[in-house]
Amino acid sequence: MNNFYIVTNVTKDKSLETTDYIEKYLTEHGRHVTVMVRGGIEKGMQEDKHLLQIPPETDCILVLGGDGTLLQTARDTVGLGIPLLGINLGTLGFLAEVEKSGITDALDHLMQDSYEIMDRTLLSGSVIRDGKELLKAHALNDIVVNRCGHLMVLNYEVLVNGQLLCHYKADGMILASPTGSTGYNMSAGGPIVEPGARLMVMTPICPHTLNTRSIILSPEDQVEIVIAEGRDGQAQQAEVNFDGGQAQMLTTGDRIRVHQSEQVVRLLHINKVSFLQMLHKKMGEG
Repeated sequence: MNNFYIVTNVTKDKSLETTDYIEKYLTEHGRHVTVMVRGGIEKGMQEDKHLLQIPPETDCILVLGGDGTLLQTARDTVGLGIPLLGINLGTLGFLAEVEKSGITDALDHLMQDSYEIMDRTLLSGSVIRDGKELLKAHALNDIVVNRCGHLMVLNYEVLVNGQLLCHYKADGMILASPTGSTGYNMSAGGPIVEPGARLMVMTPICPHTLNTRSIILSPEDQVEIVIAEGRDGQAQQAEVNFDGGQAQMLTTGDRIRVHQSEQVVRLLHINKVSFLQMLHKKMGEG
């Protein structure tokens, strides 16, 4: 690899010490580097609004921060086909696989073309109101429908491929990709899925019912969540979030349609560590 694009979360690398080190190391080895800092302009670098102005010859995007920074960058670069490598400057990171102590070794591997690329499934979701599409967005981890406002359960229906699956009373619903299975889905009691699998996980959030099980769906399935009426026919207010970022307020009658996208996110892997080994380490068993 010869052309690198660095995305830095300035809240994780406040002095830009790590960013500067990577830029200097790559430049000294004859590579071309462009740097973008999220959260403001530093030292003449690009700011957020220019993120999509990535040079077409870019071979790799290095993402410095935590999993949240990588998720945002993945959504911003959908369709470009440029592989991403996450460098973890946060706390627990399942996506950002390179730790600060391993940066030099990782850069050497990239420059020597010694790496693997894994395609990760993306979810595509849209919000429909009165037959019109209000929002369409992608998510690498999950699409989450949550209650909002007063502490009341959310009434909603779930349809799969146009057929009614279940009526739910719960705090919400998580639709997770295999990559996102170790996130909110896991915290809500959902299953952990090997990230290379092709499927979708549906996990209710604190359901007020005996039916608390997650449901595994095929990549061809389309899920539709319909916000129903509340108690005594009252209109309900809810919210849908894409990877915990982009959000849309919902009300009774709104529909959220989710399916597996044709697009993928390409993630670089340097470490010869299996998913189970990484899971073992991240969960504090080792």
